[in-house]
Amino acid sequence: MLRTALYAGSFDPVTNGHLDVVRQAVRLADRLVLAIGIHPGKVPLFPAEDRAAMLEETCGPLAAAAGCTISCITFSGLVVEAARAEGAVALIRGLRDGTDFDYEMQMAGMNGTMAPTVTTVFLPASPLVRPITATLVRQIAAMGGDVSAFVPPAVAERLRRRFAAKAPG
Repeated sequence: MLRTALYAGSFDPVTNGHLDVVRQAVRLADRLVLAIGIHPGKVPLFPAEDRAAMLEETCGPLAAAAGCTISCITFSGLVVEAARAEGAVALIRGLRDGTDFDYEMQMAGMNGTMAPTVTTVFLPASPLVRPITATLVRQIAAMGGDVSAFVPPAVAERLRRRFAAKAPG
């Protein structure tokens, strides 16, 4: 029986922190679904299609090396509904610190009540990626900073092009 896990996030943009979680998750599942959350009222930096392309480009080799398949989907409802629709038995959640843990424990409890057959699996972030957030990466890139330590090279290039296109003059 194939074990499917679902890892949900905005992935706007894909960071080295996301890759760290994926690197761990592909060793636990036969199939990993990368679920891009679409939230009305939030305007992402990259459209969902671009985020899916970044995920496939950066996570595909990690999955292949582990003998796991990946797929990308978008969802706009509850993550447990997306997990059920994909046949997932596990929700993957990355943890950077105690604040993440407290919030994620609450979410795991609520999700476990709504979908008892889907288990939440917490994966600790490696020390080098713990401070990375997509929000901070976007802010640094928007101000012309070097984000190459925080994102894969292809993502850094996409950010550079995105903000070069938005630059005045």
